[in-house]
Amino acid sequence: MALFSGRFRDPLSTEYDFISSIIVRCPGCTKAARVVPAPDDTDPGGRMLFRARRLVCRGCGLSRQWSGRVVALSRGTAQPATDPYFGMPLWLQVESRHGWLWAYNLEHLDLIRRFVQASLRERAPWYDTGQNTTLVARLPAWIKRAKNRDEVLRAISRIHASLVTA
Repeated sequence: MALFSGRFRDPLSTEYDFISSIIVRCPGCTKAARVVPAPDDTDPGGRMLFRARRLVCRGCGLSRQWSGRVVALSRGTAQPATDPYFGMPLWLQVESRHGWLWAYNLEHLDLIRRFVQASLRERAPWYDTGQNTTLVARLPAWIKRAKNRDEVLRAISRIHASLVTA
């Protein structure tokens, strides 16, 4: 949470906090589509990660249902990221000279932006014990380095611009 422009306090979010709505590239028309929880989910008490999902595109009307039990979360930045359910390329991603910068949705991208632009980054109390469980703690080192701040912020701006053209 940014209290003022130069300070960032880790909100203790994890990757799982951002999978309720994922923006992907539609396999039908290549425009922006969304992967969202299916409205007819029969197991609302189940874990969010394994709830039934639907891929929907407003551009071409494509709709696909996912009710499997295999979820493949994207790891690393060496290659383009995909959504964990349908394996579609994420819309919010761009390649930099260090690797791929990606986000599941605008809230995820905003968290990364706020972290990168802050000159004071406050950590969660358990960082000293070696438990890297938050999303911010798991960001690649090249995103965390202050010397890459301007380049990462430019990449985030390019990702935002891709939504305007969608």
